[in-house]
This record gives sequence, C-alpha cells and structure tokens, in this order.
Amino acid sequence: MPRINSPAELEELRKGILSKRDPNKPCITLCSGTACHASGSEEVAASIEEEIKKQGLSGKVDFRKTGCHGFCEKGPIIVIHPEKICYLQIEPKDIPEIISQTIKEEKVIERLLYTDPTTNEKVVHESEIPFYKNQERLVFGSNGEIDPTSIDDYLALGGYSALAKALSQMTPEQVLEEVKKSNLRGRGGGGFPAGRKWEECRNAPGDMKYVIVNADEGDPGAYMDRSVLEGNPHSVLEGLIIGAYAIGSHEGYIYVRQEYPLAVENVGTAIEQAKEHGFLGENIFGSGFDFTVKVHRGAGAFVSGESSALMTAIEGRVGEPRPKYIHTAIKGVRDRPSCLNNVETWATVPLIINKGADWFAQLGTQGSKGTKIFSLVGKVNNTGLVEVPMGITLRDIIYKIGGGIPGDKKFKAVQTGGPSGGCIPEEQLDMKVDFDELAKAGSMMGSGGMIVMDEDTCMVDVARYFLDFLSDESCGKCVPCREGIRQMLKILTNISKGEGKEGDIELLEELSQVTRDASLCALGRTAANPVLSTIHYFRDEYEAHIKEKRCPAYVCKALISYYIDPEKCQACMICLRQCPAGAISGGKNQIHVIDQEKCTKCGTCFEACPPRFGAVKKISGEPVPSPIPEEARMIARKSKENE
Repeated sequence: MPRINSPAELEELRKGILSKRDPNKPCITLCSGTACHASGSEEVAASIEEEIKKQGLSGKVDFRKTGCHGFCEKGPIIVIHPEKICYLQIEPKDIPEIISQTIKEEKVIERLLYTDPTTNEKVVHESEIPFYKNQERLVFGSNGEIDPTSIDDYLALGGYSALAKALSQMTPEQVLEEVKKSNLRGRGGGGFPAGRKWEECRNAPGDMKYVIVNADEGDPGAYMDRSVLEGNPHSVLEGLIIGAYAIGSHEGYIYVRQEYPLAVENVGTAIEQAKEHGFLGENIFGSGFDFTVKVHRGAGAFVSGESSALMTAIEGRVGEPRPKYIHTAIKGVRDRPSCLNNVETWATVPLIINKGADWFAQLGTQGSKGTKIFSLVGKVNNTGLVEVPMGITLRDIIYKIGGGIPGDKKFKAVQTGGPSGGCIPEEQLDMKVDFDELAKAGSMMGSGGMIVMDEDTCMVDVARYFLDFLSDESCGKCVPCREGIRQMLKILTNISKGEGKEGDIELLEELSQVTRDASLCALGRTAANPVLSTIHYFRDEYEAHIKEKRCPAYVCKALISYYIDPEKCQACMICLRQCPAGAISGGKNQIHVIDQEKCTKCGTCFEACPPRFGAVKKISGEPVPSPIPEEARMIARKSKENE
C-alpha cells in the first residue's frame, strides 16, 4: 500500500480507486454486523460467492460484506446497487434466484421486498422503507456501503480528507475552535461539550497527553458504538487523529469491551491499514505531527464505562472509579491529561471538519446539535439502530420509524439512557429528544439505548430489573452506591413478591436521593433514575402491589394465580400434557384442575390452552376459585375436534 505524504497524494489515490470502479456495475452489499452474523449472514455470503461463480458472473458482479445496515429486525439484508433494491431476511436458498432474476434479468423479487403494513404495498428501494425514510443517517449511513476491512472503500467516499484538511489547512487552535463552534456534545451519556473538554485537556500542563475512544458500551440493549466500530472503523480513527492534533496528543487508546470480537478485529485491521498509508505514525501528511494508537480490551465490567474507571483499567488495574476533584482531562491515564469521548462522538468529528461547524449546528435543537444514533429495541415492530436529528419526538421514533407496538398492544413507556435512565410515559411521547428535555423528564440520553414497553410490562419489575443489573455491576468501592442500590433492590423485590408495606415508596425515594447525592461516580448517582421515574409516572402500580397485592400487568409471579374455568374446560388434555410441574389433574371426560401448591406459575398452561376455549384463567390480587369436587369433574365430549 502506498504511503500518503500530502493531501494532493490522497486525492490522487482516491481518484485512482474511483477510476477502477464502474458505478453502473452491479454490486451486492450484505449486512455482516454481529446481529446479522447471528441470523446467518455468513452462510448467505458463502452462497453469494458460490452462486456468482456458478452462474458465470465472476468479475461482472461485485460483492461487499458491509457493517450493520441498522434494520436488525429484518436481517440479513441485501442491497443491490446501483438501483438500491433492498431484500430483507435473506436465506442461502434465496441467492440463486436473486442472482438469476435480479442481477441477470433485472427483475425484482417481490416476496423478498419490504411490505408496508399500512398500505400492504411492496417497497423496492431502501430509502423508501419507512424505517430508513424517516432517519438522517450522517454518521451511520456509510455502514451499509463500505467493507469495513477495506480502506479503499473508505477513501472512495472521501475518507481521511478531513484529516488532510485539518493538518494542512488548519492550526490545532482552529480545529479546536471549529469543534467548539459546532457545539458537539459527547454522545457517551453525559452530553458534555466535546470542544470544552478538548480545550481543557489541551491547556492542561504536561507534554504527554492521551486521547481515548470509549467503546465499552455496557447498557443492556445498546449496540450503537459496536456497530459503528465494526462497520466504519476508519471514521472513528480519523476523528481520533484530528482530536489528537487539536489537543496536542501523540498517543491514543481505543478501549473496547472483550465481548465485541468483530469490532476488535475490524479496528485492528483499520489501524494497520492506516499505518501503511501514513495516516498513523510519524510525520502524518508531511505535517510533522506524530500519532500512534493502541487497542485495549476491557474485561466487560459496566462500571468501566465511567471515565476514571476506564482509565484505571488502561493502566492495568481493576476498573474502579476514583474521585474526580481534578478532571480526567487534567489528570487521567497515569496522572496525565487525557481526553475521553465515545465512538459516535469521534466519528462525528470528520463531518464537522469537512462540512463546517455552521452546517452541523443547524441540525438539532438549541442545546443539542447534530444527530444521534439510538438502539431501538423492546416492544416495537421495527427494532434496530436509528440515526435521527436531535429534537425529533419520541412518538416519531417509535411509530414512524419503529412501526408502533406489535400485536395492537398499547404503548406504556419508553426507557432511555440504559439502566441509569428513566421511564417516560405515553403522555410525554411528543417530547423532543435531546439532552436537556430528557433530563427534565427524569431520564437521560445516555449512550442511546431506547427500550419500548407495552401494556404487558410491569413498571415495578422494570425498576427491579435495572437495580438488579446495577447491583451486580457496582464496583462496591463507595458505600452509598453499594448499599443504597442493594437496599433499594431488596425493597423492590419484596414489593414484587407481595411483601411490600406502607412507607416503602417513601423509603425508596429517600434512598434514591441519598444514593444520588453521595455516590462516587455516575453509576451510583444515576442508579435511582429507573426507581424515581417509575414512582413518579406509575405510582398507582406500586400502590397496587403494596396495598392490593396485585400486579396490574400480570408479570410478578408471586402475585399471579392460574385456574381452569370448569364451564369452558373441554378436557382436551393439552394443558395437562404440557405442564412441566405436573400440577394439573384430570383426564378424558374430566374437567382439569390446577393444584395451587404444585403450580410454579410458569404460565405454560395459559399459553397452551387453545384461544377458542379460553379455559385457563390468569388472575392477580383475587382469590382462586375453589377446586371442583371429584364427583363433579366428569363432562360430556362436545365434539371430536375438541378431543
């Protein structure tokens, strides 16, 4: 690979790459991110390569394994260029038809297209699918176009031109001012202005400074940073090098959790390619600026996503937070100035340098500029990664992009910001999504997790779940976090078991306040958000659990009972055969009965009973009807169909 010594040489290389590519030549791009790997994309890839050879199209069709396309609900996804025909949920058996019909005959295969659920019409082009149509994919958009292991693909789209511009046309101070002017706020959770952090690190005393990519991302259900690092690692590297130049750093780290093997592999490949081209190492672009970067694999602890804990882990010690009376920008890794931003923040920097701060600042709201990638998961039809402008409403994300709630269920809440975020109810669905508005609602932006919940979700159980997660992930270093979370979890567990008592809600609020005010790091200071937000918006559910020993959503097992309605039982024996606890008695021509002492409340009988019968009933907070006397259990067969 040639070493690039000037912006002119970079442009010459880019033109050379493009000259060898025919824009009209068919190109198949296949989503090959971790989510699609799990759905069989590797088998699909092998089938594509085999079929291209088999049908005599070698050299006539390009094939590219790309990063995540975002629409994870419908993976694996294929997009055929230049027409951008989008096929969803592809299996290896579909490939021969795709090659013979779409590639050779230019015919669209309707059964593989997206079907609009409102109009029942087939959608051919990716950009017209509602999931994509309502997004603004600035950072994430290239994921579906480039092979993450090919630097040529990145260069063909203008990659490293921002770095060339920064090093050849701008001073470090000018780069810093451009980022400050853009009002880019850190996408990792806190939303601190990136430019101010960079400036503080630049002005800190000391010649040795570090820049760090935080790719720890431990929030349940969140995988935005993983997908960007897997699918477009050079964008992150380019942003990191630009940041290092502005700050005056010559050494950087990419901190990736061990559970992200594909991200580790792809970023390692990108680093080697960048070195070979001269984008890393000594005298980058002939500017005299030197920079190297190393990958540090994290052990997977959630608390290591906190800045000081992450830096402690880089030093080779246990990832525990430390008091930040002095900011890590002044005293971080090895007590030297260290600037930490997450993956998405660094990947945004090249866009700002190329297109300008004014362009970036016109996107979003007054206090939150640009776009944000969210992991949209839970009880929503279209799960996946979505990139939207700041200021979009929750309703638009969940209904226009997410396609609404499955099974005509009613929306109940959306939890934003990971386990440290809060739950936002239906009455606030028209709230604009940005750092400040989410905070006002008792939640937070976090790294971008967004979990949608429907009417079958118990909010007490949600708070208990997240506190259980945080209790396990707390490093235990400070008492307010360690004991505060543990005691809140104990109270929530008792409430969900029907053992709650008067005063528990008030005690939870008091413990939440103490934990928030006195904890050492953000894990403890935000741990109370799920508790306080669910109490604030769904206090009636807490009271039902405590006063009536009832779970309105029928989730908390200890408060649920199952029984069989004798008037509807058909003696079909389906529930009896499937009960794992052997708690159902009966037989042919006998009404079935559930033994409440043996019942484990797994719900198998409820799910197994045919809907046309509806004999198994689920109740909460009500007494179970008395069992049927033995002598009254015989019933007449109604029909052979009901046997």
